[in-house]
Amino acid sequence: MTTLLLRLEGPLQSWGTQSRFSDRDTGYEPSKSGVVGLLCAALGRPRTADLSDLNRLRMGVRVDRPGTLDRDFQTAGGGYPQKDTRGRPTGKKTNATLSHRSFLADASFLVGLEGDRALLEELDSAVRQPRWQLFLGRKAFVPAQPIARGLREAPLREALLSEEAPDRAENRLLVIETPPAPGTQIRQDAPLSFSERRFGPRHVTVEAIQ
Repeated sequence: MTTLLLRLEGPLQSWGTQSRFSDRDTGYEPSKSGVVGLLCAALGRPRTADLSDLNRLRMGVRVDRPGTLDRDFQTAGGGYPQKDTRGRPTGKKTNATLSHRSFLADASFLVGLEGDRALLEELDSAVRQPRWQLFLGRKAFVPAQPIARGLREAPLREALLSEEAPDRAENRLLVIETPPAPGTQIRQDAPLSFSERRFGPRHVTVEAIQ
């Protein structure tokens, strides 16, 4: 088996799976939809592109540094002159839209993708020379270091465990995609279509490792 490794580390990251405009959430590790979106940016694929080949990749995440969960309060729009039904100025201005946005500060993750070697080689080359800007969940959240960590001729779990960690943390989490089975957790983040914003479920196991 072949596994592609990616290091996702930066001052801020956000991996929302249930976001609405007024309340943007984040998961505690990179979502599959977020990672597939990052790979689409590297490849230069538009939102309408077929995602089936990327969605078939089996994904795992090693949480090396979980970071700190925080929330930001933002406003968007507002201050524009209002008009009546006939298009005449009313003397009033539109209200700003308020939103809460969650993010992870100072987190570091090792992401592994297991699957077809030819596709993984293409992805490895793309993240080294991306066509479009790469970001960690939101366009303002850029990586703190190069993402590419290369290919490993090893199964997903073995590849994630064999890579050296950036910090001397005593305990880490390993979140690995797995077939449905008792005891697994469900993540509603398998991207089916970015243009229609459709996502399906996938099952993962969560393991504490030394």
